[in-house]
Amino acid sequence: MPVTTPHAPAASGHLTRPLVLTSLIAIPAVVLRGGGIHPDPLLALAIFGGAVVAASFLLAWAAEAVQVDISGGLAIALLAFIAVLPEYAVDLYFAYTAGHDPTYVHYAAANLIGANQLVLGFGWPLVAFVALRSLAKKRGTRVRELVLSPRRRIELAFLGVAGALSFVMPFAEEIHLALALVLLALFGVYLRQVARQEVTEPELLGTPKRMAALPTNRRRPLLAGIFVFAALAILASAEPFAHALIDTGTELGIDQVLLVQWLAPLASEAPEFIVAILLARRGNADDALGALLSSKVNQWTLLVGSIPLAYLAGGGSVALPLDSRQVGEVLLTATQTALGFAVLLRLRFHVYAASTIFVLFLVQFIVNNTTAHLVVSVVYAVLAVVALAYNRRGILPLAQPFAHWAGPAKAARRLVVTLVGVAVLGAGAVLLVAPGPGLIVIALGLLVLGTEYEWARRRARTTLHRAQQAADAAAARPAALAGSAAFGVGMVVLGVLLAVVDSLPGSGLAGGISIAVSGLAILATLVWSVRGRHARRDSPALRARDMG
Repeated sequence: MPVTTPHAPAASGHLTRPLVLTSLIAIPAVVLRGGGIHPDPLLALAIFGGAVVAASFLLAWAAEAVQVDISGGLAIALLAFIAVLPEYAVDLYFAYTAGHDPTYVHYAAANLIGANQLVLGFGWPLVAFVALRSLAKKRGTRVRELVLSPRRRIELAFLGVAGALSFVMPFAEEIHLALALVLLALFGVYLRQVARQEVTEPELLGTPKRMAALPTNRRRPLLAGIFVFAALAILASAEPFAHALIDTGTELGIDQVLLVQWLAPLASEAPEFIVAILLARRGNADDALGALLSSKVNQWTLLVGSIPLAYLAGGGSVALPLDSRQVGEVLLTATQTALGFAVLLRLRFHVYAASTIFVLFLVQFIVNNTTAHLVVSVVYAVLAVVALAYNRRGILPLAQPFAHWAGPAKAARRLVVTLVGVAVLGAGAVLLVAPGPGLIVIALGLLVLGTEYEWARRRARTTLHRAQQAADAAAARPAALAGSAAFGVGMVVLGVLLAVVDSLPGSGLAGGISIAVSGLAILATLVWSVRGRHARRDSPALRARDMG
């Protein structure tokens, strides 16, 4: 229901002034870009950077005001998306340009990394400190931790999944299109999940509150106009802003990658930080941290997933390569995310946790070299493991918001179990040429199927018994034993040859390894059978029977 106010003329005046002022800051950038004018790098940095920030304010206000028309969870996700839109513009421009200009490759991930680290390392502690101070004033007593609502488990669960997937990038030394598609799908599932949340009355302040108080027939066209104008301003400013950053760094002798990694994110994240701080000052820490949580999910899914697509569209390959410096930075960002996820598992953010994250962020910012960042990454990882163990009881409740997925999840699990079990059975059928191993692998396949099917559990025990009998029979006959051993050795040799010699028919690493492993399984089964036979033969009971 729209917010109402008894002072419509005054409210209208208070609404017009901020909208006009921010629009005036953004208009020069649109005019310069439309006219093809290229000012001095420092002036361009101020004009186009100011336009990006001003447009971000307009978008943030509109995103807050639209909460009167959509669900709270979806509004928070939309607010987070709008807040990082300038970051999208810069990142995607660098990625697109890197597709046909290799000199831009090392810039493509720099702004993304800086923004990601900035949100968690600076934004989370800052919001926590402001909210704790506000709550302490309100309650008249010291407050040492913030308590989040259970609905934040949705953002936290998706952050955990996206954060885990982020470790693929530093180890692969690239951002591959396949990973991008998975992350984009994850973002789609996240949006669907937050859209299912219950609609609640929003708590707005300042300009968003005044926009929400307008009649519907005035509010919706105004919000649509703000979205369109702000988007145009950002599209007009993104490319010259990126060029101005690089040119300014060159003129001032500042490391260009550092400039892109920290100054651009600071400008693009400013509206999000301001909104979060305003909410925190009112004691609404849940929405403040919720917006920053959603921003992290947004960055690790939609933004990272979009970068390889922009790189490919610009003429690049299916994977954006990461140099050694970017690999270290992505690893640092991933371990930082792991710590943030772990400390919030119980939906509590203690002042000590906030202070630790902030201090580590300052260390990585001040001591800017690869070795120091690797050490900080290790510290993040160790603290994340400790926090995960301490807050382990908060892991299972993360599944609560997804209870309605129980039916489809069970069906998906049965499908996966069936496919894996049938594949293992097929491998066992191939190995039936040798005594023992084929039946053992078939029994393993039945055990896999037995997690879902009772008939498979019953047959698994019988098959294992038959496998042991077949192996014992082979071990008892020297000729059969020698033939089986030769067959196993031959499979190992063949597998090695197929793995290392490319000219052989059917060669390949995966196929060669699978054949070699099968041969080793045959040899291991024969050794197990022979040793078992000798142990039974040397047992006191058998010796007494033979002597009798």
